[in-house]
Amino acid sequence: MIAHSIFFYIFAFVAIVAAIMVTVSKNTVHSVFFLILDFISVSCLFIMIGAEFLGMMMLIVYVGAVAVLFLFVVMMLNVAQQNNPLINSGENPSHIPVGLIISLIIFFELIIVIGGWKFKPDLVTSVSLLVDQNVTNTHSIGSVLYTDYIHVFQLSGMILLVAMIGAIVLTFRHRPGLKRQSYFDQISRERVDAVQLIDAESNKGVKIDD
Repeated sequence: MIAHSIFFYIFAFVAIVAAIMVTVSKNTVHSVFFLILDFISVSCLFIMIGAEFLGMMMLIVYVGAVAVLFLFVVMMLNVAQQNNPLINSGENPSHIPVGLIISLIIFFELIIVIGGWKFKPDLVTSVSLLVDQNVTNTHSIGSVLYTDYIHVFQLSGMILLVAMIGAIVLTFRHRPGLKRQSYFDQISRERVDAVQLIDAESNKGVKIDD
């Protein structure tokens, strides 16, 4: 039990530090790596409290898909070298109040959630959803997710599909000084266009025309 508590506080501390480094780090790629570390730590916390389904979904969906997609988009778009006034706080600090407002909204939402559990401790017993103690968490979540909340589940999948298509479209935008591959020319290239046979004479060099 003591080891369980020690590991819980270690993962919680790592998650908090990684979340802070996501916002503090000036390098966008490093921020994505800290975000992946934060997701892994939160996943370990979910597994330790008995929510193994949420922990595995955090690893598979957020770490294996969303965070890796963020990393590829950041590296391909080269966000760090773009002159964006919203990113450089020294040139235009107008985005700081917006961030503070959003942080306050999230903070008050957490207060409302915690206050609801504090002032209404019988909230769990008032839920109409019946939970069978003989069924695992994954089976219970799956039976509810694919029956009562199937439309919300499909909508979340469509949102992820739109985000993936948007990331692909952003990678194909034209930028100066960027070399692109011509897939049609590479596929339709014949052997005579790529290979040149030269009959070299003995003890003489070979001159190749440019």
